[in-house]
Amino acid sequence: MDTIASLFSFITWPVSWVIVQFHTVYGAIFGPDTGWAWGLSIVSLVILIRICLIPLFVKQIKATRGMQTLQPEMKKIQERYKNDKQRQSEEMMKLYKETGTNPLSSCLPILAQSPFFFALYHVLNGIASGDTIGAVNQDLLESAQKAHIFGAPLASKFFSSESDVTALSASLTDVRVVTAIMIVLMSASQFFTQRQLMTKNVDTTVKTPFMQQQKMLMYVFPVMFAVFGVNFPVGVLVYWLTTNVWTMGQQMYVIRNNPTPGSKAQAAYLERLHKSLTEHGKTRGRGQKAIVKAIVAKGRDRNEFERKFINGLNKSGLAAQPDGNVEKNDAAVAAQSADGTTAATTTAPKRQQPKRQSKSQRQARPAGESEPKTSLEKSDEPQDAEPGSKQESKPAAAAKKPAQKSGGGRSKAQSGQRKGPQRPKSPSKK
Repeated sequence: MDTIASLFSFITWPVSWVIVQFHTVYGAIFGPDTGWAWGLSIVSLVILIRICLIPLFVKQIKATRGMQTLQPEMKKIQERYKNDKQRQSEEMMKLYKETGTNPLSSCLPILAQSPFFFALYHVLNGIASGDTIGAVNQDLLESAQKAHIFGAPLASKFFSSESDVTALSASLTDVRVVTAIMIVLMSASQFFTQRQLMTKNVDTTVKTPFMQQQKMLMYVFPVMFAVFGVNFPVGVLVYWLTTNVWTMGQQMYVIRNNPTPGSKAQAAYLERLHKSLTEHGKTRGRGQKAIVKAIVAKGRDRNEFERKFINGLNKSGLAAQPDGNVEKNDAAVAAQSADGTTAATTTAPKRQQPKRQSKSQRQARPAGESEPKTSLEKSDEPQDAEPGSKQESKPAAAAKKPAQKSGGGRSKAQSGQRKGPQRPKSPSKK
């Protein structure tokens, strides 16, 4: 660890100078030799670094979501060129270039923090060994050695010898209790951060190997912190615990206000957004307007939660506009359906069929009253012929002919003969 820290000695002086400046401010409030002054100086250093890394954090979010959406395409490439690794790598790089995705962007915040982390470790290790490093002179070195955080010296470790701890005016038991609690908190915060990312901010409709990798990291990272944490000074544990808490809060803010499409966090966000829009009747702020605009622009590609959101607005009398605003939707105006198409709210009335009457009801009808016509029966009234047609209207009287009765009061059909022209009989053979 000392060898790795020495590689980042070029940034040791800027890190130590920032700590000294914060110590000057907090030392005037809490006292220069107190653990509060030195501990808050380290916490302030973390906050300053993380504020500077916010643009990288935004790139990390975009890269992570881009990798999630590319997982199905990547899997197809792997299956297609599973026997040609070189062609597989070329197609992967081509896919990254076309979509503008960089796999290393998800690791940028961690890589950017590494120099500051090892530089701080180098400074605190010098304080423990009594060496002046960077902007820490002899007076500041003696002040830092007297500083204790909950009874543990700033430069002590979990496996520090009893003689070293006694030289710093502390007990080995206090050092190990404080370092153990900080390691547990550090591992728990890392686990919770990764867990909320997996359970709330992942598209559950797409099952990809990326989700399995994230699930594995959820258990690997806390174990790594527990293993390496016993070799970190108390000041470095303060630094790493602070950066984990910052990451957890930053992740919670992103999940709440800019969730991944198709995730449970998006369903909760759209539910809150629908409640706000129905209450105020308009979008409030650029964030809400951007979300509504993106959902409207998707059209038929909306997921289940987005379709439910659009339908909920329509039922509430609101319509989402392409510019991200919402307007009141009248009942007579075409409402936007869930699949991105428009459908008129007014429909043609359905044709109702008359109820069928029983035989007793038909027999009880007064004389002279005709049986009501249904919509399926043809009207006896002559229809107007189209101009130019050759059809001639026939008189209604000639439409039907009375049935001719045969002798004995039976028709030909009833006497067993078939209707229509009769087939001539064949002559008998003689």
